[in-house]
Amino acid sequence: MADPELEAIRQRRMQELMAQRGVGNQQNPEQQKAQEEAKMEAEERRQMMLSQILSSEARERLARIALVKPEKARGVEDVILRAAQMGQIVEKVSEEKLISLLEQINNQTSKQTKVTIQRRRSVLEDDD
Repeated sequence: MADPELEAIRQRRMQELMAQRGVGNQQNPEQQKAQEEAKMEAEERRQMMLSQILSSEARERLARIALVKPEKARGVEDVILRAAQMGQIVEKVSEEKLISLLEQINNQTSKQTKVTIQRRRSVLEDDD
């Protein structure tokens, strides 16, 4: 039952299916490793820049936010890094400044939720 030709056909077919689904990368392992290392280096540089820009209290608050809402924390980090790169931040960001920044972002992105209740009239009710 362990026919080598049959096994080779199965392997090829499995690779084709994975390529169609986008699961299998056509890159070799060295390229994948290099990409992962580049991502890790970029994240390390990002964290280094944030540690230079934020005070320790502000970093702690941002870490707590990241536990609950990682996408929101990432957005705040992006805003802070862009402001620092454009020269708008000249001193370390304190916790109070971070809170005011968070409030500004919340006001800009707040969503108004409106609930309307529609009651169905019963067939047996006769209001006429």
